Amino acid sequence: MSSLSPSSSSIWVLSYSKLQFFTRVRRFLHSKATRKRCEMSDQFYISKNAADDSHKVEIDTVQVMEKQSGEEEEEECVVKMIQRSVKKLHFGSWEEKEIAAEEIERLAKDDVKVRKFLTELGVVQVLVSMVASTVGSRRRSGLKALIQLANGTYTNKALIVEAGILSKLPKKIDHVDEPTRNEIAELLLSLSSLANTQFPLASLDFLPILKDILQSSSSFDAKESSLGAIYNLSTVLENAGPFVSSGIVNILLEVSSTKELSEKALATLGNLVVTLMGKKAIENSPMVPENLIEILSWEDQQKCQEYSAYILMILAHQSSSQREKMAKAGIVAVLLEVALLGSTLAQKRAQKLLQWFKDERQVRMGPHSGPQTRRVAIGSPISQREAKEGKRLMKNLVKQSQIRNMEIITQRANAAGESSKLKSLVISTSSKSLPY
Repeated sequence: MSSLSPSSSSIWVLSYSKLQFFTRVRRFLHSKATRKRCEMSDQFYISKNAADDSHKVEIDTVQVMEKQSGEEEEEECVVKMIQRSVKKLHFGSWEEKEIAAEEIERLAKDDVKVRKFLTELGVVQVLVSMVASTVGSRRRSGLKALIQLANGTYTNKALIVEAGILSKLPKKIDHVDEPTRNEIAELLLSLSSLANTQFPLASLDFLPILKDILQSSSSFDAKESSLGAIYNLSTVLENAGPFVSSGIVNILLEVSSTKELSEKALATLGNLVVTLMGKKAIENSPMVPENLIEILSWEDQQKCQEYSAYILMILAHQSSSQREKMAKAGIVAVLLEVALLGSTLAQKRAQKLLQWFKDERQVRMGPHSGPQTRRVAIGSPISQREAKEGKRLMKNLVKQSQIRNMEIITQRANAAGESSKLKSLVISTSSKSLPY
C-alpha cells in the first residue's frame, strides 16, 4: 500500500465521513421501513378479522413484506459495493484501482443517483489521474468510468472538467490505440454538451485533440463522436475564432466529402458560415465551392443537400465574386436538378440561388432585345462586341439548359408520382425564364 500525502488523507477522511453518514441513513430508513411493515401487518390482520377472506389477506401481506425486504437487501448490497470500490480507488494498489474503476463503471451505468453520490465521494479526481497514466489498461479503466459518471448529469460533467481532464488526455493521439481513441472521443462528446450551458468551457482545450482524431483515426465511431463534439462547440458563435485559427475548417470540408460523416460536418460549417471569420475561412478554402456543389448533387442525401445549399446561399449573398466562381464550377446545372427533384427545403434554396444568378445575368447582359444598363451609340465597336458576346453566351446557356432538362425528363419519366410535378417544374424553369 502506497504512503499517503496530507491531501489524500484529508480526502479519505471526508469520504469516509460521508460513507458513515450514508450508512446511518440507510440503517434509519431500514428501521423505519421495518416499523412500517409491522404497522401494515397489524392493519392487514385487523382487516382479516373483519373480513371473510382472511387467507387471501395474509398471503398479500407476506408478499408485500417479501418484496420490500428484497429491495432493501439489494440497496444494502449496492451500498456495500460503493464503499468497497471507493476505498480501493483511494487506497488500493494500481491493480486494485483498476478493478475499483471497473466496478464504479458498472454501478454508475444504470442509476443517475449513484453517479451523483459517487462524485460526492471524491472518485472523479482519482479517475482523472488514472487517465493521465501511460499504462493503457489503467487509462481505459479511468476513461470508461468517467464516461458513465458524465452520462446524464451536467454537474458531474462540470466536475470532470474542473478536475483537469482536458490537460490529462494524451497529447499525441498517434501513440494511442484505437479503442482508447474511441473512448476519448466519446468522453469529449459528452463533456462538449456543456457548451450550451453557463459553464465556462474553453473550446481551444478541446479542438487540438478532436482535430487529431479526425485526421488520424481510422475508426468511424471515433470520428463521428469527434464531429458531434465539434458541432456542440460550434453552436457558440464566439468559438468561431478558435475554430478558424486551429485550421479545422479545411478538415471539416474534407470530411464532408464522406457521405457517412458529411451531415454533421456540414451542420458545423453551417454554424460557422454565419460569422464573419467563419465565412471568410470557408470562402478562402481551395475546396470551395467545388466540393459543396458536388454534395449538392447527392440525390440520396437530402439533409446534406439542404446544408450545402444553405452554405452556398450565404457565400453567394451579396458577393458577385463568389457567384462567378460558382458559375464557373457548374453550379447552375446542379441547382436546376435540385430545384426539380430535391426535398422541399432544398428546392426553395436552389430556386433562390437560381434567381440570384438570373438577376445578375440580366443586369450584366440585359434582356434578349439588347443591353439596358447603359446606352451606347449604334455602330460603336464596344457595343458590337458586347452584343455578339451576349448572344453567344445566351445561345450556349439556353442550349445547355434545354439539354439538361431533356436528360432529367428522360431519366425520371417513369418515376412513380413524379410525372406531374416534374412537368410543371420543367415548364417553370424553361430557357426563357432562366438564362442558365
